Amino acid sequence: MSDHLLTPRHVSTPLQRFAVRTLALFGWRIHFAPLPGPRGVLIVYPHTSNWDVVVGLLAKWAVGVPFRWLGKEALFRGICGLTLGPILRAAGCEPVERGASTGAIERLAQRIRAADHYWLALAPEGTRKYRDSWRSGFYYIALTAGVPLGMATFDFRNKEIRLVDYAMMTGDRETDLACIRRVYSQCHGLKPECA
Repeated sequence: MSDHLLTPRHVSTPLQRFAVRTLALFGWRIHFAPLPGPRGVLIVYPHTSNWDVVVGLLAKWAVGVPFRWLGKEALFRGICGLTLGPILRAAGCEPVERGASTGAIERLAQRIRAADHYWLALAPEGTRKYRDSWRSGFYYIALTAGVPLGMATFDFRNKEIRLVDYAMMTGDRETDLACIRRVYSQCHGLKPECA
């Protein structure tokens, strides 16, 4: 699959141009290959800092894809929900209750399958802090929905965002995870000790 470096001449809307120029102003480059279809799951790694959200939103706007992403339900309650909730929803964030077994994988898979266009972006660690393993939800959502898995990288050392790798999950978890690990073997988060 062919990828290209996004520049202002590769994009068509004012929001895309703003995002590409803002990232370029801070030295960031975006490599993007077109999505393999209208529905899928995107994992973004590494997630080690709150700056990942800023870089991620700018990248989302630059490529012009309305990715949706999950945020902890607490962000949508109380005073935070009243102030940040509408902004987060407008940016594509959907609330999720973490820590409870609520059938979220099947619900998200059904939502993806039923939509004309639905790409769900997730951080496989599920937190900015160090974890010795990833959460498996992204894998089972893609597998259950029967959609491609996109693998985006945030490389703070090289100031590069890449969304060029896509794969269908086969159900052979070890083989699939080995493929995913290869994509992420050379990227560096803002706080490498948290990756």
